[in-house]
This record gives sequence, C-alpha cells and structure tokens, in this order.
Amino acid sequence: RASAVCSKDSRGAGISGLQRVGAAFAAEIQSKMNRGESSKRRRSHSPDSGSPERGALQPSKSNYQEWDVDDVCRFLRIQGLGKFEQLFRAAQLSGDVLPMLTECDFEKTGVRVLGHRLKLIKCINTLWQNPIDAKVFNDPIHGHIEMHPLLVRIIDTPQFQRLRFIKQLGGAYFVYPGASHNRFEHSIGVAHLAGQLVKALCGRQPELRINHRDILCVQIAGLCHDLGHGPFSHLFDGKFIPQRRKDKKWKHEDASLDMFDHLIASNGLEDVLLSYGLVLPEDVEFIKEQICGRSTEGVGAGDGSEVRPYEDRSREKGFLYEIVANKRSGIDVDKWDYFARDCHHLGIRNNFDFERFLKFARVCDVGKRKHICTRDKEVADLYNMFHTRITLHRRAYQHRVVNIIECMITEALVLADPHIQIFGKDMQICKISESIDDMEAYTKLTDNVFEQILNSSKPELQKAREILNNIVCRKLYKWIGQTQPEAGMEIKPEELSGEVAAAVPSTPLDVQLCAEDFIVNVVQMDYGMKGKNPINKMRFYCKSNPNVAFKIRKDQVSQMLPVRFTEQLIQVYCKKTDDQSVQAAQKLFVQWCINRNFSK
Repeated sequence: RASAVCSKDSRGAGISGLQRVGAAFAAEIQSKMNRGESSKRRRSHSPDSGSPERGALQPSKSNYQEWDVDDVCRFLRIQGLGKFEQLFRAAQLSGDVLPMLTECDFEKTGVRVLGHRLKLIKCINTLWQNPIDAKVFNDPIHGHIEMHPLLVRIIDTPQFQRLRFIKQLGGAYFVYPGASHNRFEHSIGVAHLAGQLVKALCGRQPELRINHRDILCVQIAGLCHDLGHGPFSHLFDGKFIPQRRKDKKWKHEDASLDMFDHLIASNGLEDVLLSYGLVLPEDVEFIKEQICGRSTEGVGAGDGSEVRPYEDRSREKGFLYEIVANKRSGIDVDKWDYFARDCHHLGIRNNFDFERFLKFARVCDVGKRKHICTRDKEVADLYNMFHTRITLHRRAYQHRVVNIIECMITEALVLADPHIQIFGKDMQICKISESIDDMEAYTKLTDNVFEQILNSSKPELQKAREILNNIVCRKLYKWIGQTQPEAGMEIKPEELSGEVAAAVPSTPLDVQLCAEDFIVNVVQMDYGMKGKNPINKMRFYCKSNPNVAFKIRKDQVSQMLPVRFTEQLIQVYCKKTDDQSVQAAQKLFVQWCINRNFSK
C-alpha cells in the first residue's frame, strides 16, 4: 500500500528510480552530518507529552534523535503523512537528520508538490520547537518562558553569567531603589521575545520558509546581544572609554561580538551548535550580524536596489535582521523588553503593548525587499512606544541626579584605571580600559569594581575611594541648572565648562571658580533616529489587502504629534558644594545662558 501511494505521489516514478534518488540524497545528508559527527547529541527532544505521537513510540525512543527509520515512518503515519513513508525509507532518513532537512531536500527526494513539502517541514518542526528538556524561567515581565536547550548551554557559561553583575540602568539604582535588575534577565527576555516574533511570522506565513536554523539564530542573537556591556552598562562605553581610550572608537556591540566568539571557543560549543543543526561558520556570522545591527538598507534610492550589507541570509530573509536590533525603524524586541522591564522596576507606566504587535506582525514586500510590517490601526501605538522611550529618558535615564552620580563614578574609574590589575589571556595584566582588548580579562570586569575600589586600602586609590564614598554618603556635586539651545542649534560639549567659568556676571562674585569646578553634561533627546521620525521608516498593511505595504504620514494619524523629534538639554553641575561656591556658580550659569541666548 505504501508503494502504491508513493508511486502515485511521484507521478509514475518507479521504486528503483526512487531508490537511486534516495541513495544520492542520503549521501548528501550524511555529508551534512559529518560536520557534527564528533559530538553526538546528548540532549533529548520529544513531542509534547500530551500529543498522540509520543504514545505511539516505544518508551525507549522518546528522544527523536535516537529514532531509526521505522520510528520516523511511524511518526509520519500518526501525523497523517504516511504516503511519504517510502520516500523516507528510500533515503534512509533517521531521527538525527530531521532538523537538517530543508524544503529543497524534500524536493530532491521526489516530493514535487510545494504544499506537501511545507507540510513535512511544519510537521518535523514540531519535534524541535518544544524540546522536552527546555528550561523554564519564571520572569516577572513575561511570566513562565521556555528556553531551548541550546540557549541554556549558552546561559550556563561564565561569559553569560557575568551579566548577573551588571546593572541594567547603571547609576539609576542610586536614585530609583527598584532599579536593581541586571543585563542577565534582560537578555533572557530579549531571547524570548525574539523567539516569539520569529515563530509568529513562521506560523502566520509558511511561504517565508523560516526554518529551525533561522529561529535558533535569532534567539541566540537576542540572548547574546548585550554580552559586551561593561560596568554600569552605558556609563562604561559612553563616558569611561571615551576618556581613557580617546584614540579608539569603541561601543559595547563591538565587545558583544568578541565576547560571543570567546564564549563559543572557551566553552567548546562549536560541536554543540552543530549538534542542534546549525551550520558553521555561516550561522555564527548571521548571529553576529544581528547583534551588530547594521542597516539593512545599504546605499541607494530606497526601492530595495541598494547594495546589501549582509551575506549570511538571502534577500528573501532580510527581514530577520529587523527582529533583535532594527536599524531601519528602531522597532525591535530589545526595546520591547527594556521598556517593559525598566518601567516595571522604575515604577513608571508603560504605554506600549508589544503583544499586539506580535499579533499583527507580518512580512510584506517593500520594493525589492521584505520588511516586517504591522496593521494600519496600530500606528498610534507605535508613536506611544517612542513616547515611552522619551519618558524613560526624561524621568530616569537622564535624570539629573542619575547623571551626576554616573559622572562621579566615571571620575573614580578614570583615577583608578592605572592601578586596577585584571589578569587576562596568558596571565597578562590589563588595566580596566585595556580589558576591552582581552575577553578573558573583560569577563572578570563587572559592577563589582565599585566595591573593589571602595574597600581598597591602596594609597594610590585614595582619591577614587573618596569619590565613591561621597556617592554612598550622598555628598554629590551640586546641581546648578538646566538650559536648552535654540531649535536647530547643535551644541558640542567640548569647552563648555570653560565658557561657563569665563562668563562675567553683572554683580561681583565672592568666590572665583575655574573650568575644572564645573561639569557640563549635554543630553541628546530624540526618538532614536536623531531628528528623524522613525515611523516614516515603518510600513503598514490593511485588513482588506494584507500583502500590500504602505506608509502612513504623521498628519494622517493626529494633529497633536511632535513637530520636531530631537532636542538637546544642557545640565550644569558644580564640584564645590559650599554655599558661596554654589551661589557663584549659579550667577555664572545665568550669565552664560544670557551670553549664548539660551533659555534659563
């Protein structure tokens, strides 16, 4: 009966011809397996415990990777795909090769109908999408979430566990007592949301041909995107490194790429990646491209004809680069998690509902490219998302006390840098600022450096220790005031301290202050794309025609939306805290604002 069904599906192809195709295909599959043969799959996967196919298998064969050809064929019959049984027998497809199969592979075996090939892929995907040994995390934001065994292997490494000791919001914990969350839980949340979005697209649009490699790579990119953060998160790459390594253009994404390579190599995960069906080095490069988050548009007219900057996924899957770090519109799962998580811990209301975006997300053709789009009725919610971003910056990230505390921590780190020794590769000694060039040393660098300096008895760390002790005792530099330049005027932070000190007020000063007594902090506030409206980069579809993408102008949404999407704030502080010095600093600040025609 199976032969008859197979013969009908193959439109007359004889069994002997099928066996020849199967033999050739089996050889090709074997070559795929050879790359991961050195590491047998040790972790078990199985269908969901309540599904009928599990009960039909022998108890000793609950791990589908241990299935022989007969077990695979039994699974096909239970799924209602028994007519392909002979194809699997001819190609000798056992359970351990199932994750490696693609739609093209089935075409080579003789499954000529596209719908049949997609059904087979969908059926096989159920085996690995819900692994029996997935780890469940109880997250305060997303509830109970499952992590794929491969992600768990990455989590259980020193390089990832390091994120437990790096505060998500840096110095904000000294102002907001609830902001005690770390990069560790944020990274797990981003991996979860990345999986949710890519799986939603996979289930909603099978024609996208998203496979298990794509899903795992997107999840790993979400999990590892913040591996490169240093002590106190953005303080390290935004304030400390620019002062100590002025010759080096460095950001934490650079360290994330280096740390990801170090994580894989130092923990011997190459074979583990292969054992879960990933292809090296292509998939590792794809993961790193997502972490880096370069623009997917390249340079050109904007119709999709631009030079493509990525190499490890086809143009047809370019939308995958918009999930973790979306440089096109700024709408990505990284923001979704930190908006929800930061608002939760700060006690600030989050006005954006990412679950609705998951429900309406859809990939559409935009010119010659494919982009993730959403329903037209969701445009107002996206404006709310960016309004939430601005709210978080105003009330927390750029809070005036948060900023001065981070400036003081930076001063202490700069003073301590030559005197802190971190052992790196081959026992080489690195300074704090040099650790970014040695991932073994960087793995040991966390927020704990604060306590290391504070509790040190070294005389060379005395000045740094005094600054940190002043933070602990709340003896902070004094707030003088905040101003804004005129619209369209861009202020550079260099030399501003000297300008304030050089101002000549109308009334004489009791105390003379110099440039070193001032700290001038220039804050850039925007929607994430400098002066541009990020919603202009987003595309939408309507219910009646979900395959056609279009733009929605701001004036089509509301007349009450922002006219400008960027502004600068200038915050001025005085290091001297006595009353006379503070009064003198305030007079100088007011006069400086008058001289520069700034608001005051």
